[in-house]
Amino acid sequence: MKKNVFLALVILILAAVLLLVLLHPSVRHYRDQNPVACTTDLRLCSDGTYAGRVGPTCEFAACPREDIVRLASPRAYEAITSPLMVRGEARGFWFFEATFPVTLLDANGEVVAQTYASALTDWMTEDFVPFEAEVVFSTPKTRSGFLVLQKSNPSGLPEFEDALRVPIVFAPTASSTRKITLFYYKPQNDAQEDSPVQCSESELVPVERDIPVSPTPIQDAIRLLLRGKENLTQSERLQHITTEYPLEGFALRGASLRDGILTLEFADPYNKTSGGSCRVTMLRLQIEATAKQFPEVKEVRILPETLFQP
Repeated sequence: MKKNVFLALVILILAAVLLLVLLHPSVRHYRDQNPVACTTDLRLCSDGTYAGRVGPTCEFAACPREDIVRLASPRAYEAITSPLMVRGEARGFWFFEATFPVTLLDANGEVVAQTYASALTDWMTEDFVPFEAEVVFSTPKTRSGFLVLQKSNPSGLPEFEDALRVPIVFAPTASSTRKITLFYYKPQNDAQEDSPVQCSESELVPVERDIPVSPTPIQDAIRLLLRGKENLTQSERLQHITTEYPLEGFALRGASLRDGILTLEFADPYNKTSGGSCRVTMLRLQIEATAKQFPEVKEVRILPETLFQP
């Protein structure tokens, strides 16, 4: 019995000594000078910055404004499309009358869309309140932009203003368009007094059009060109811009681009691309000029080689 009591006293004394050592200022100073080595992984914050792990527990550091507003979706740098659902939670004081402004900006700071996020529960609290907003927008010309969650500020005083700016990317959609140029011709361009029409490249006239964004813009431009006169406006016709396209049965079957050489394969079941030298030259030049507007195209080859022969 006495032996057990003695052992217990020894253990208590050792524990007390160890505690005193750990609490000694010199030991604390050593720990401070030798921080814990944390892993180097990072987490992406809503404002586009990154937070790393910090000692002594190697937990992730807090993101900016994370103690006030937390965005669940979209994430920073996420590609967005319309309609965009915005979800998260914010402290009650971020709202006024259960809402706060949400603004979508392009890369130049121009407003793309504006709406309000609505609280999903009672907002009159200092705790986090879930919110939701739907942003309907037309894709701007810039590839990137910002989603701005603004604190409601009915006073209008600058000292009460606050916002979370989230960098985003606008994803191309079927409704997005790009400008391309179709080349038709205007015979008067080459005709001079007492001189015949030369049927040369100088007769070509560029006509701008918008087409949907797609993975095959070159083929899309050629197919639109082949629709011919139906593409011309009344104003363009009055300027004597014209073309022999469309040609019955003539259609683009496929295209391939390699080392700057664009190979276009056509179907011409009724031999509509044959004829006089001037005619076939102008038909071919329109295709080549339309294709070469794309900087990656240096040369155009047409198959079958029997096409556009006088």
